[in-house]
Amino acid sequence: MEVFNKELRRTDIQYRFSVPSRSLQYIDFAGEFSVDLRVKDSSGGLRLIRCRKRHGDYAKPKLSRGWREYVTDYELRVGDRVTLLAEDDHRLGSQFRIEAKRRIILFGEEAWGDLHRAN
Repeated sequence: MEVFNKELRRTDIQYRFSVPSRSLQYIDFAGEFSVDLRVKDSSGGLRLIRCRKRHGDYAKPKLSRGWREYVTDYELRVGDRVTLLAEDDHRLGSQFRIEAKRRIILFGEEAWGDLHRAN
């Protein structure tokens, strides 16, 4: 099940990934303001990516610790698309799967190609 799908902006690449608020329903914070998500990347590796939310009424979430490493490993850039999917993998113990895609022009048509770990 898709948690979110977002085209990356400069801030998402350089600092932290601002997660759409509608995604809060899929993330169990267990009364805390941050949680480490166990995420399987497209190379089959397990990553811990911290998701934090603001205090107060506007709990806008963001991905912080572990996010920049993912950006570097996959050489993400502005305009790439990232999708987070809720998917339990009992073998790895992951809760989510993350995918990255890049816009390409193929035979004059726009398409999205999968990105693989560069490092």
